[in-house]
Amino acid sequence: DAKYKTIQVPHMADSITEGTLKAWAKQVGEQVEQDEEVASIETDKVDIPVNSPVSGVLRELLANEEDTVVVGQDLFKIEEGAVAEGGAAKPKAKEAAAPPAETKAEAAPTPAPAAPAAAPAPPAAPPAAAPAAAPAASQPKAETKATAPVSFGEPNRSERRVKMNRMRLRISERLKQSQNTAAQLTTFNEIDMTNLMDMRKQYKDAVLKTHGVKLGYMGAFVKASSHALQAVPEVNASIDGDHMVFYDYCDVSVAVATPKGLVTPVLRNTERMSMVDVEQEIANLGKKARDNKITVEDMAGGTFTISNGGVFGSL
Repeated sequence: DAKYKTIQVPHMADSITEGTLKAWAKQVGEQVEQDEEVASIETDKVDIPVNSPVSGVLRELLANEEDTVVVGQDLFKIEEGAVAEGGAAKPKAKEAAAPPAETKAEAAPTPAPAAPAAAPAPPAAPPAAAPAAAPAASQPKAETKATAPVSFGEPNRSERRVKMNRMRLRISERLKQSQNTAAQLTTFNEIDMTNLMDMRKQYKDAVLKTHGVKLGYMGAFVKASSHALQAVPEVNASIDGDHMVFYDYCDVSVAVATPKGLVTPVLRNTERMSMVDVEQEIANLGKKARDNKITVEDMAGGTFTISNGGVFGSL
């Protein structure tokens, strides 16, 4: 039918061909506006929202949550230009539901006159017996406290299996792959950070007030790395076949922790940034990553990578 439009899994990135359908934001029969999110697809890099290109009513879901879907696969059908049944009647239903609440509120005072009728029952004797029982009740409590540690019960031997998301799976694969294929060398260099720490202490309040961002150490690390990359171009290069590719710009990837895993968004042209510019861009990219709004383009490229080890005790 011409009025039914089939929406397919969109192109996500050159290196991403499939993903996991994590959630349907809309259900069959619901109204969908143009560019409104209908579904979310989880990939090994980012979450891809699937938006509707037209307005209408969602008529059919062609995949289930947690299914693996590939680029170009039919995902859902929408009746273009249609209006959901009862869509305009919902506010009226809420208004109609309000009067009964008022009548209940009005009906609530009516039982109040029955209170005087219940008042003529003054058996004052039970309260006198209650204090006598209270001391006796306090003794068992002390006994239970003393005997509670005696029983340890059976040890817990249960197990839980939790499916890993695609990002964590890919991170574990890449870590193991690098361990198997890369020649790894770890070196430690100690430097005197006194002057940098004094500068940060002196200007951090002014920077926060003027620029709205905290002055951390990553700004200094990125700027120092950028100067080093320009001074030693071989470090800011890659090998492509039998050629070395030298980059005349510095695109620095920084590690950002998110609830789903570690991502490395890229700071572009850091050789032209100030320390405050770096801190602002890291804050913006970090917020996008934590809000699941970071895109593949934000993480593509990068000529050098810095791991933010400050939170792990290296500073």
